[in-house]
Amino acid sequence: MSLKEKITEDMKSAMRAKEKQRLDTIRLLLAAMKQKEVDERVELDDTAIVAIIDKLIKQRKDSITQYEAGGRQDLADIEKAEMAVLQVYLPERMSAEEVAATVRTIVAELGASGPGDMGKVMGAAKTRLAGKADMGQVSAAVKAALAG
Repeated sequence: MSLKEKITEDMKSAMRAKEKQRLDTIRLLLAAMKQKEVDERVELDDTAIVAIIDKLIKQRKDSITQYEAGGRQDLADIEKAEMAVLQVYLPERMSAEEVAATVRTIVAELGASGPGDMGKVMGAAKTRLAGKADMGQVSAAVKAALAG
């Protein structure tokens, strides 16, 4: 079963169970997927769907930070609940050690050294680790690898 089919099935089960919060979040995800398909005239594969989910989760994290800074814990809690629903669809993430090891391998393969090569290393890391690791974590690992 593809990720898209699983999301659609989960939407149906959320409807049957009358889980409004979960249903709304899944519909939001399906709308973002449909928008991407219409805009680019493509059929999304699992990798593209994971990228959309990553983007939506990043938006939720940013919103949570803003809401908590503004003293709106009620809105932050809603965003956290949406984030929990979205994270179910992400594949298993790599640990920090695995990310650091992969980044060190990429740095060695490219012969990169110093902060000036950050873009080159991030480009290669993004290709290799897309959907498998949090890109913020990858960025920190690249900085650490190039600094040392």
